[in-house]
Amino acid sequence: MTENEVLDEFRAAGALLQGHFILTSGLRSPVFLQKMFVFQDPRRTEKLCRALAQKIESIYGKIDIVVAPAVGGIVPGYETARHLGAKAIFVERENGKFALRRGFQIDPGAKVIIVEDIITTGLSLRETLESLQEHLTGGAKIVTAACLIDRSGGKADVGGPLVALATMDIPTYSPDALPPDLAAMPAIKPGSRGLKA
Repeated sequence: MTENEVLDEFRAAGALLQGHFILTSGLRSPVFLQKMFVFQDPRRTEKLCRALAQKIESIYGKIDIVVAPAVGGIVPGYETARHLGAKAIFVERENGKFALRRGFQIDPGAKVIIVEDIITTGLSLRETLESLQEHLTGGAKIVTAACLIDRSGGKADVGGPLVALATMDIPTYSPDALPPDLAAMPAIKPGSRGLKA
């Protein structure tokens, strides 16, 4: 899939929103990618994640385990793993930090990737990477992180290499440095980072 085809899928799903949004990073933006509008359609999700899996496999070959950060990464992580023929697991917050729970484990020698939905600053990917370090035994290693859309224009620090199905350069602002037109609109916080355990 081309980047335009990826964005067309988001547009067709009504997932490319305009307004004043508080992102999970705390930054503000005039654009929000409501990926759940995409993920409610299994065919659209399958199409995007198959393309992401093909891109990952063309660069890194066979992958054994896909790890996703909960909540937003679970659906694309699972669907991408399905197309890679890999195991799908996820980390979730425990006492405010990501942890591998539910008996999930990383097999010795496994080739692992982390899959996220949309990235802005890369914080969730860095936190996921950090939470997995103690589970990488017997030569297991994380070879890359991947996402459907990198909205940072390639500037996000994800703690290592990144495979993105599409890259956009969407402006973000700190709450105390908003442009006047954005400051004049009420802010909406649609992300999942604040969910309680």
